[in-house]
Order: sequence, then structure tokens, then C-alpha cells
Amino acid sequence: MRLSHFFLAAIVTASVGLAIAQTPAAPTPAASPAAAAAPMPPAPAPQGAKAWLLMDAATGQVLAGENIDAPVEPASITKVMTSYVVASEIKNGKIKDTDLVTISENAWRGGGGSTDGSTSFLPLNGQVVLAELEKGMVIQSGNDAAIALAEHVAGSETAFVSLMNSYAQRIGMKHTHFVNPHGLSAEGHISTAHDLALMGRAMIRDFPNAYAYNKMKEFTVNGITQHNRNGLLWKDPSVDGIKTGHTDSAGFCLLASAKRDNQRLISVVMGIESKSQAEGFRLREMGNLNLLNWGFRFFESHTLYAAGAKIAEPKVWKGKADLVSLGVAEAMMINVPRGRYQDLKPSMDIPKFVIAPLKKGQKVGTVRVSLDGKVIAERPLVAMSDVEEAGFFGRLWDEFWMWWES
Repeated sequence: MRLSHFFLAAIVTASVGLAIAQTPAAPTPAASPAAAAAPMPPAPAPQGAKAWLLMDAATGQVLAGENIDAPVEPASITKVMTSYVVASEIKNGKIKDTDLVTISENAWRGGGGSTDGSTSFLPLNGQVVLAELEKGMVIQSGNDAAIALAEHVAGSETAFVSLMNSYAQRIGMKHTHFVNPHGLSAEGHISTAHDLALMGRAMIRDFPNAYAYNKMKEFTVNGITQHNRNGLLWKDPSVDGIKTGHTDSAGFCLLASAKRDNQRLISVVMGIESKSQAEGFRLREMGNLNLLNWGFRFFESHTLYAAGAKIAEPKVWKGKADLVSLGVAEAMMINVPRGRYQDLKPSMDIPKFVIAPLKKGQKVGTVRVSLDGKVIAERPLVAMSDVEEAGFFGRLWDEFWMWWES
């Protein structure tokens, strides 16, 4: 073969190989194809809510909502973040769930039985096992329990609030600022429906054991039994959390979650005003339940790409290996309207020249999935293995061909 023919053949082979490697991979079909798409009615907007949202817990995908980034008072939903910080500090070895927590005068006066807010009726200077104290905060919505936990974890409410805001930023709560650990109205104590859904999602994902307290229907402290304020626990067995809230200025609020089969949804209803407590409870519960039922009825969850599965295999330049497998570090899941799975359009963005050296886990490109022309999910494409740099002559040879192709 003449040298010019060899060069031509090499160029054609390289170009074809690169084109094949970058052809988008189709999502794996569902095991049981869904029925044809049914007409989807609009999401049922909760009556009287200032803001509301429905989110897929697996992906964080917002399925419906209104005023989702508008500032709202989180009221006692704040205590979910207090739980998250406590669970994080236990995981980090800073405290233990068996610790004895002393009920300070500050906790007793600021959140005890003499206040107008919800309380666990903890005795002044009494000592309570941390795990039991947290149940009192989660189930009974005890403000005294929240303050006592904050002081035990960080020494003071102020220091604990700093931790709350730090963890909130890590979770991605961009429009939230906490001032206290319990949620009583205070200047600057603010969040959004979207941020609260992200907080609930993080609690479910990161600390499932602590999250499980939210589905307990009652709890007894010092002979006083109180019921969980989340009435949905009695109305729907698939509901296992999360937290109610109410103050005069915040209105009636509820952050809820339910799991049916392999699908979990999170709903948020904020700011319902009602002169009747019973009516406020009813509106926030039915607002969330209607959203959850709508979401489960009209959306379905799919895993498009498993973690570690090969999605693409582009050519590697200047490397000891000719190809590198690309995939996603975590399973890529998505929620789509029922019957629309086959309409998903995957695509990949991979550089024309993937150049060694590469480290396992290094981002190389992006995989995106669109529906009706709108990107609804995207993830980094990462190298599934190391690729070492080639020797001097190998790099020189590839340098020539990269010049030629560019």
C-alpha cells in the first residue's frame, strides 16, 4: 500500500470511529412499556396557597408549581433542617444519639409549655436522650426540643443557626436564610417552596433512619402523648412525612412526601390563610394530597442509564489506549409523563479530541435528554478508567493527525 493510501485509510477510519463513538445512545426501554399517553390535565393548584410545588425525589425534577422561588416563611418546616444538621453531626462523630441533653432555661422559656407555640413539655434542667429529644421535635414539633438540640450540638442557638445556613447552601437552598432552629416568626427567617422541597429530598436521601421518625403518628414524653400534626399519615398509607408548619404570619404549610412502588414524590404547600384551624389543616392536607395523586397518576419514573454502564466509547488521542469508556457516575433517572418514554431524545456532547492522560471519574462530556425540544435532564459523562499518556513518538504521531483533522 502506498503511503498516501495509508494516510487516506487512516483518516477515514478515525473519522468513522469518532462519529460512531459520539452517536447518542438511546435510553434503555422500560421493562414493561407504558400505555399510550393519556391527556394530562393541569396540576391541581392548592386552594389559597401562596406558593406550591411538586418534585420528583429521585432527580429533583420539578413537575409542577407556582411561585416556587417566592419568599415564604417556613414556620415549623424549619425543623427539618434542624434534623438534618443533627443527623450530619452524628454522622461526623461530633455527637451521639445516646447523648444526654440538658433542657436549659433558654429552651424551657423559649419553647416550653408556657409559650404559645408547639412544645414537648420538657422539664427545666431535665436530661433527655438525644434520639428521644429529636422524636419530640419531629413528631410533636416541640420548639423546646429544637432549642435544646441546637444548644447541645453547637453551644448556642446562634452558632447552630450558622450550621443550618451552611448545610442549606450545600444542599442548594439558594434563597433560604434561617434565624432560629424552630421556625417561629422572626425577621429574615425566610425560604421558598423550591428550597424546602430540596431540603426534604436531602433528608430522605442522606439520612433515611432519621427521616423515618416523620412517619411516627404519636410520641409520649413525661406521660404526655401528642399526635403527629401531619394528618396525611392517617389519610394515605403511602405518605411517610414530612413536616407541618403554622404561624399567624406564615399561614398553614405542609411539606409532604409519599412513595408508591419505585416512585417517590415531594409536595410543598405554603401560606394558606384561614381563620379556622380545622379548615387550615384540611386545606393544606388536601392541597398536598391532590398534588401527590396527580403526580403519581400522570408521571412515571425511569432509570435511563445505570451508574458505571458504558454509554459511549470515543477515540483517545495521545494515550496508551485507543478508546475510553464513558458513563455516568450515578444512575441517571428521570420522571416523564406517562406514555411519553419513547419520545425522549438523548444526545451527547463529547469533544472532538479526547486527549490523554485521563483519570477515572474525570468529566469528558455531557449526556442530555430532551422531550418536545426541551432538555429535562443532563449529567456529566465521565471516564470509567484511567488512560495513561502515550510515549513521545505516540504523542507526536497523534499530534500530526489532530493537526490534519483540524
